[in-house]
Amino acid sequence: MEKLLKRILSESTNYLNPFHAYDEGNLSWLAAAEAEPATMSMVRRAIPYASSLDEANQIVRGNWLQAIESHHQKHSGNSSISDIIDIGCSVGVSTNFLADKFPSAKITGLDLSPYFLAVAQFKEKRSNQRKDPIRWIHGNGENTGLPSKSFDLVSVAYVFHECPERAIKNIVKEAFRLLRPGGTFAVTDNSPKSKILQELSPVLFTLMKSTEPFLDEYYLTDLEGSMREIGFVNVQTVMTDPRHRTVTATVPS
Repeated sequence: MEKLLKRILSESTNYLNPFHAYDEGNLSWLAAAEAEPATMSMVRRAIPYASSLDEANQIVRGNWLQAIESHHQKHSGNSSISDIIDIGCSVGVSTNFLADKFPSAKITGLDLSPYFLAVAQFKEKRSNQRKDPIRWIHGNGENTGLPSKSFDLVSVAYVFHECPERAIKNIVKEAFRLLRPGGTFAVTDNSPKSKILQELSPVLFTLMKSTEPFLDEYYLTDLEGSMREIGFVNVQTVMTDPRHRTVTATVPS
């Protein structure tokens, strides 16, 4: 296990950099324990007028999932979503939303942190009602080692703002390889065009950047252009809530 972890991490050294106020990055039980509450806090900040966390999730996650479904229905040539991989799945929050939205699909969650995956597996065992349990894989999203053309949907949720440009482009390339013809690639994350983020006070923006060392690289990366350059078509961007965009694209048939 230790040798595997060192090999995987050697391919993505940015994962060891301090962020989210953790000196060791996400490689700790503390980061894994706090990941879900941090995600819920992000959802509430995105929809401050929501009366409850459930309502905020219905907007943030609901709009994201609707953008994925609409794009696939429009551009997939009527192919179904049978196999899904959630790259950078963390403790499985986004993975489980995908599983609920597409109950007949086989779901894979992949992450670099064995601590996150352990929490994801534990939570699923406590609440799983699926016929096909989610498959959790310890691996690098830039080079998963999984078979080519084996998924209908590749999802990357709230990951790219934590990545340098090199890693973003590598994951886009890997997504293109993993998808079947007509498959959908979906990325949801901070939107550079969000007025809320643009109008953050200098103090809050500085604080945010202090815990997100690659934020500038993310905002300066032409994500849609990178997708087109690699070969994706039907690249579309929609604001799915006041803070976040969802970018969807298709592998040509």
